[in-house]
Amino acid sequence: MQVLYFAWLRERIGLGREMVETEAATVADLVEELRGREPRYAAAFSDMASVKVALDQELSDLGAPLRGVREVAFFPPMTGG
Repeated sequence: MQVLYFAWLRERIGLGREMVETEAATVADLVEELRGREPRYAAAFSDMASVKVALDQELSDLGAPLRGVREVAFFPPMTGG
């Protein structure tokens, strides 16, 4: 699946997007898998209260299943103005 990183997540990881082969069942499982890759991922996902997720461009949550999902996007909360 395609995984997208925005704002400071992209800066910490050093990538804007990547293809990820995973057996993760939920977003939370995927986050744990990514955290275990290397320190830059662990740093990016150290505070999940500061991270939002979208599955196939629809806002979701960490408990959401990944079955059939083609794109996962991680980004900081948005503010209006």
